[in-house]
Amino acid sequence: MDIRPIRTEADYEWALHEIEQYFDREPEPGTKKADRFDVLASLIEGYEATHWPIEAPDPIAAVKFRMEQAGYKQADLARLLGSRSRASEVLSRRRALTLEYAFKLHHEWRIPAEVLLQPYHVETGRKRSTGSADA
Repeated sequence: MDIRPIRTEADYEWALHEIEQYFDREPEPGTKKADRFDVLASLIEGYEATHWPIEAPDPIAAVKFRMEQAGYKQADLARLLGSRSRASEVLSRRRALTLEYAFKLHHEWRIPAEVLLQPYHVETGRKRSTGSADA
């Protein structure tokens, strides 16, 4: 198997070129070609994660994205959180997600808990504060 570590952009370009051949014709599982594809994919994924990490969205952006993705409306969020005003306040960043809300969003809407539990900006009317799942 002619595979090498990806240490440079040239190595990365080489790996992309090598894996490209498998996109049109996916190799049969259990073959040497399938093994080569898996190794190349892992190398490329590792290189990209190191050189171009994608940061998780803030919790409210994640909730809004999930709503858009699943076709949920604010009324759906209101049912989940217990009231229309809570849903409105959460979406407008006037109320922080509580641990209970984060749990419900994770359990019911499958939003990753690590995204929901990170701190984010909440508008308080008086001063800027940071929301968290503990608030």
